[in-house]
Formats: sequence, structure tokens, C-alpha cells
Amino acid sequence: MHLNEPILRILDDALGLQGRAMGFERDTALLGALPELDSMAVLALITGIESHFGITFCDEDLDASAFATVGSLMGLTEQALARQGP
Repeated sequence: MHLNEPILRILDDALGLQGRAMGFERDTALLGALPELDSMAVLALITGIESHFGITFCDEDLDASAFATVGSLMGLTEQALARQGP
């Protein structure tokens, strides 16, 4: 499954970036680099990803490293999808 576009759209919506996220790459820094990514935005981002993909994240997976870059956020989503199975 190609996660790039859906993750960027969810990120853009959750953070109110008005399309800026669509230019992000896997190595684009998020946590600490985007002032819009505060605790409320993290919750909106988690909820948006879970809703879009029909998954649930494990609490132990949700640490700061998961939100470090676009790629780490995609990795978090890929792990949750793999645990869910087909």
C-alpha cells in the first residue's frame, strides 16, 4: 500500500497546513520542527490516520520518535497495518 499521499493529506488537515504538507518528503522533520504539531494536533493526527486506514495504534508505539519525521509516521502506520493483517 502506498501511504505517502494519504499520510500527507491527513497531516495537512490535522495541522491546518493549507497544502504545505503535500511537498514534504519522508525525511521532513515534524516534531520540534513544525510549530503546528502540538499535543492537540498529535491527537488529531492519530485519530485521522486510525479513521482513514481503519486501524488502532498500540499505546506503546505512540512515543515522540513516531512523530519525528514523515517517514517515521509512515513506519508507525505500516506497523499498525501489518498487525491488523489482510
